[in-house]
Amino acid sequence: MKIQIINGPNLNLLGKREPETYGKESFETYFEKLKQQFPNIQLHYFQSNIEGELINQLHEVGFTFDGIILNAGAYTHTSIAIHDAIAAIKTPVVEVHLSNVYAREEFRHKSLITSKCTGLITGFGMEGYAMAIGHLLNKKL
Repeated sequence: MKIQIINGPNLNLLGKREPETYGKESFETYFEKLKQQFPNIQLHYFQSNIEGELINQLHEVGFTFDGIILNAGAYTHTSIAIHDAIAAIKTPVVEVHLSNVYAREEFRHKSLITSKCTGLITGFGMEGYAMAIGHLLNKKL
């Protein structure tokens, strides 16, 4: 099984950026833990602060991978283009957010991509990625 994790803008700063909201661990450190937790899954990681690069990555893996976990960051609330990219591919996409977006500013309450995703996990910190992998595994079985 091949799963692509895609993180959007500012998530390259995890561990440094607002640790009270996003935690103190870098995603690279957590990604190593995920690979140990799921040794039989081919996990791939991509991060970009650029909307078009996120779309290109969705297109690249969206017909050959078994699942995509997407944390689109702020693009969640603004990007019709990412919405359309998810709609155009065959691979199921699980939307993940580290913080509980519904306990934050009102502009974060609206996701333009959720309607094209198979599910939404929000507010569980980094553990949300493992939860998404578990969902994709159960769906595949």
